[in-house]
This record gives sequence, C-alpha cells and structure tokens, in this order.
Amino acid sequence: MSNVKLMPNKNPVQKENVSQNPVEPEHLPAKGDRRRVAVSRLKRKILKHVWLLRTLVITGLLSALLLSVLVLFNVIKKTQVGFYFSLANDFIFTPSEKIKSSQDRTNILILGKGGGGHEAPDLTDTIILASVNHLDSSISLISLPRDIWIPALRAKLNSIYYWGNKKQDNGGIVLTKATVEEVAGVPVHYAAILDFSAFKTIIDILGGVEVDVERSFTDEKYPIPGKEDDECDKDPEYKCRYETVKFEAGRIQMDGETALKFVRSRNAIGDEGTDFARASRQQKVIVAIKDKMMSREVLLSPKKMLLLKDEILKSVETDVEASSGAILARRALETKGNFTSFVIPEELLENPPYSQRYDNLYVFIPRKKDIENPLKQDWSEIHEWVICVLNKPDSECEEL
Repeated sequence: MSNVKLMPNKNPVQKENVSQNPVEPEHLPAKGDRRRVAVSRLKRKILKHVWLLRTLVITGLLSALLLSVLVLFNVIKKTQVGFYFSLANDFIFTPSEKIKSSQDRTNILILGKGGGGHEAPDLTDTIILASVNHLDSSISLISLPRDIWIPALRAKLNSIYYWGNKKQDNGGIVLTKATVEEVAGVPVHYAAILDFSAFKTIIDILGGVEVDVERSFTDEKYPIPGKEDDECDKDPEYKCRYETVKFEAGRIQMDGETALKFVRSRNAIGDEGTDFARASRQQKVIVAIKDKMMSREVLLSPKKMLLLKDEILKSVETDVEASSGAILARRALETKGNFTSFVIPEELLENPPYSQRYDNLYVFIPRKKDIENPLKQDWSEIHEWVICVLNKPDSECEEL
C-alpha cells in the first residue's frame, strides 16, 4: 500500500471552474487582438471591391463639377457677362441658324441719311447693298443711284425710307428693303441706317481712315450745314450757303469731317460731279472704315471698342440682331481684301426728260421696257447684272 494520502479539496469553487473551462485562460485571444482581426477581415472585403469604390468617387466628383458648371453657366447667361460670352461663341463658331441667308449669302442694305440739322434729314443719299458670301468670306458692294424712280410710290429711291416711316413706326427699313429687292432682284435680309453725325463720330473714334482718292477734284458748291435758308444779304447766287472743298489724287488720311465731305460732294466739275462717281467714293470710305475696324490698333483697344459699341447702339438704326452681327463681324475679319465694289452701270438706266409723269424730277428708270405694258418698269436687266457681279466678281458683265 502506498503511503500517499489524498488531501481533501478545500476550494470547491476552483474545482467547479476547472471542470467548466478546460482551456487555460492564457490561451484566449486578447481583446485588442480580436479587434485587429475584425478590422483585417473588413479591409479584405473592402479591397475586393476597391475598383467599384473608385468609380463611385470619380463619378461623384465629376457629377459635382458638372453641376457646378451648369449652375455657373445658368447664372452667367442671366448677366451681361453671359451676353458677351454668347456673342463670343457666335463670333468663333458662326452658327448658320443664327443668321438669315439665301444661297450662302447674306445681303445687308446700308443707308446714309442727313439726320438732324440737315435739310431733308430722312433722305437716304447713300444706298449700298452689301452681299456677304459665307463660303469664301468675300464681300461685294453694289451702289444704287438715289434718283431711281419708283412709280408705285411716285417717289425717288432716296425718299422711300422717309415715306415708310410716315406710314408706320419703323416702316422705313421695311419699305426700303422691299423696294431694293424689287430693283436688285435679290433678297435683302438686313438693313442699317446711320446719319452724318454718327458717320463722322465713328471715323474719329477709329482715329481717322486712309482713303485712296482716284481723281483730283474741286467742288465749289459744297453745302454748309445750317445755312440752307440763309438769304446771303440777297445775293442771287446764295454763295454764303456753300464752301469750296478740294481733294488731290492719292492716299489721304481723313478725319470724320473730311471723309463726310468726300462722300457727299456732288457738284465737282467733270467726272467726279456725278452721282455714280459719288457712289464709288462712298464705297471707298466704307471699305476704309471696315479695314480700320478690323485692325489691331482698334481690336486691341478696349477703349475704342467700347466707344464704338456705344456710338453704334446710340446712332445706328438696324434690324441686325446681336448674334447675326457677331457672325458678320467674323466674316468681315476673314475678308482680308476679298472685297469688290460695283455701281449699277449707267448703260442699264435711262434719264427721261422732265415731265409730269415723274413729277418734273431728275430721275433714272430702267433702260429695258415692258413690251406689253410700256408704263411698267422692267428691272430684269438689272437683276441679271446683279446676279452676274455677285457670282462672277472678276467679270465686267458687259454682255448684259
């Protein structure tokens, strides 16, 4: 028999714990370890779908950016900044749906009137049809004689604007465009009217223009504004109403006042004393104004551009919308000398004797007569000539 004695267990609670928890306490994971394990498992799950998370984040950022741009654009559209932004867009991209045209051409009627302070302020002694070709950005100018007789109105062409305004507000533009369409045989999409004062101011803002004077001439009866009714101390020749203007051939730098005298003079001796010569001079100044407006000196001068904008908005009457104007400005910039000028040939017109039929006025009528109705004016020859010079600018179209 062994001498070993069994000692009684004096700690019953400990005995109970041993029987219920056979694993020793030091073998259990610590609380911090369990947290790290859980985090590690979560990371593995997330990393399995990291591409999806990146896509969601990038999409969210782009959506937020797009939303911000749309909100900003919407705000800009409602401000003056938005207006100029839209004009810049039209100038750059020239959307065809924002400008009227026919067969890739936009035709603009340019009218010059005396304005306030002048005798007969609403007579348009400058009548020029400017045709802009959108395919090659060329511009053709066609002058129409102011003395063309319009039997339907019993008036000369230069008074149609006046009579249109008499009939209704802003009716001058509408009636003159319709009348020129009848004479020229092409649609007139827009019109612009400026008076002598605006003409001078615009040229002075530009810093003057350089004009090529083809022939020297002297006009001893250039009318002095404001002296139209001066009795000149009963001088039978009313010499006090006139001044003498003189121009030498060659390139001349002109300010607004000088340019106005150059385009208005009509009483010179010789070839320069005709309305046809005056129409040609008017075209020269218009081209010179266009060239100066498109020069770096003006385009890069915010002050001049702002002054021009203010003067045009104040003094020029037109139905050209802002978007259309931006597109036309782009075409003018692209022209780069691709400019042609024409005056309806005298050979296609007839100057009939003074008679009651024409209210005893000096007038022009078409040379061609309507065989069935001699009293009706037949403009078909003029129509053919206009189409010819617009499509074949290098041709003189003499066969017509």
